[in-house]
Amino acid sequence: MAISSNNNNRLVSEINVTPFVDVMLVLLVIFMVTTPILYQGVDVNLPKASSQPISSKSQKNIIVTVNKEGKIYIEKEQLTLRDLGAKVKTLVRQSGKQPGEQEIYLRADKEVAYGIVMEVMSKIRSGGIEKIGLITEPLEDK
Repeated sequence: MAISSNNNNRLVSEINVTPFVDVMLVLLVIFMVTTPILYQGVDVNLPKASSQPISSKSQKNIIVTVNKEGKIYIEKEQLTLRDLGAKVKTLVRQSGKQPGEQEIYLRADKEVAYGIVMEVMSKIRSGGIEKIGLITEPLEDK
């Protein structure tokens, strides 16, 4: 048995990036999986307007969506206009807030008729909600 005399005791000054790449790939996969879950509701083409972003407080926001066919959704649950008021009352009761304190946000496709949006707002108000916010897309800076 012969002993080789190459310098095995010297320090290696190279950085091993393999663990870093492994962690980055795991994070990438996690973000790719969770991003679609964060999106709530139905896809609509929102009108553009200058507005302030919605404050993300600790409570969960109730978002009512009206798509271009005039169908009404709360998250991904489709409702009729007749059932909307009762569903809003139930959600407010579950949130633990008083109806006058709860805010509801309305997302309506820009192709929906104005009358349908007004009927939806009327049903939301009949559920005891006084604060209704309209969600829009921000204007592009030129």
